[in-house]
Amino acid sequence: MFEKKIGVDLGTSSILIYIKGRGIVLQEPSVVAISQNDERIVAIGQEALAMLGRVPEAIEISRPLRNGVIADYYVTERMLIFYLERLVGRFRLFQPEVMISTPVGITSVERRAVEDAARKAARRETHTIPEPLAAAIGAGLPIDTPTGNMVVDMGGGTSGAAVISMNGIVASDSVRVAGITLDESIINYIRRKHNLIIGEQTAEEIKIKIGSAIPMDEPMEMEVKGRDQVAGLPRNITITSDEVAEAMSEPLTAISGVVKSVLEKTPPELASDIIDRGIIMTGGTALLRNLDVMLTEQVDVPCYVADNPIACVALGAGMGLEIREMLERAASPVF
Repeated sequence: MFEKKIGVDLGTSSILIYIKGRGIVLQEPSVVAISQNDERIVAIGQEALAMLGRVPEAIEISRPLRNGVIADYYVTERMLIFYLERLVGRFRLFQPEVMISTPVGITSVERRAVEDAARKAARRETHTIPEPLAAAIGAGLPIDTPTGNMVVDMGGGTSGAAVISMNGIVASDSVRVAGITLDESIINYIRRKHNLIIGEQTAEEIKIKIGSAIPMDEPMEMEVKGRDQVAGLPRNITITSDEVAEAMSEPLTAISGVVKSVLEKTPPELASDIIDRGIIMTGGTALLRNLDVMLTEQVDVPCYVADNPIACVALGAGMGLEIREMLERAASPVF
C-alpha cells in the first residue's frame, strides 16, 4: 500500500511521468547539457533546452534518445535517476513500481536497454508497454472488449499506429518520422527557399504558431529571424502557413502511409469497427492544425484527436500497471 505506481513516457522530445493518485507530475524536455571537460551533467530538462544553441563548445547539449530509442545509455540512465529521485526521494523504504513506454517495432536489444536504464533508476524490476497500447489506455478506449480500436501515436521521434482488441495489439506499424522530423523539414525548406538558417527552437515555434498539415482557408503569417546563408548576417523574413504546410508534406505523407499499412493488415471484422469508431490520434504531433482532416482524407476513416493527447502514453503506462497481468497474457512477446 505504500509503494508508488509510476508510468513513464520516455519520449525523444520530452519525458512525462504519471504517479497513481497524483496524475501527471512531470513534463520536461528530454535534453541534457554535458560538460565536455569532465563529462559532468550541467543541466537537465527545461534548463538544458534553454541552453540549446547558446553555449560555448565546452558544453554539449544532448538528446539521449533518438527516434524513440536510447542513443546514449549513460545519459538516459542519469536523467531517469534525476527525475525519479526528485519525485519519490533518494532515500526510500519502498521502491516504486514502474512501467515505461517503448515504440512498436523496436528490437529486443533496444527494449532491453530501456528496461535496464529504468531498473537502475527505480532500483527494482520494471515493465515495458508499447506506446500505442499505452496511448489507447490513456485515451480511455475500451481495449478489453472484442472490438477494434485504432490509435495513432505521434510523438517527437516516432509515429506508431496499432489496432487493439482484447488487451492486445492485433496489427501495428511504425515509422521514425514525427515532430522532430517536421522541425527539420521546416529548417531545410527555409534554408533552400529563403537562404536563411534557423535553429531547432525557431522551427518548432513556427510549427506551433502557424503550422498546418494542409493549406488553410485564411493563411497565417509569421516573422522569422535567422542568419543569411550567403552574407552570414542576421536577417528577417515573413513566412506563411501555406509554406509551412508545403515544407511538412513529405514527412506527413510518411505518417499517413503507416496508418494505411496498419489498416491493410487489419482483419475485416475489426476494420468495420474502426470505420464506425474512427481513429484516435495521440502524442504532441497530433496537435498540429488540420492533421486530423488530412489523415481523414488520406485513409477515408474519421480521425479524432484525443483529450490531452500529450499525456495519453504516460497515463496509460501508469494505468497499465493495474492490469499488467491481463496485458501480459494478451501480448507476452511484446513485454
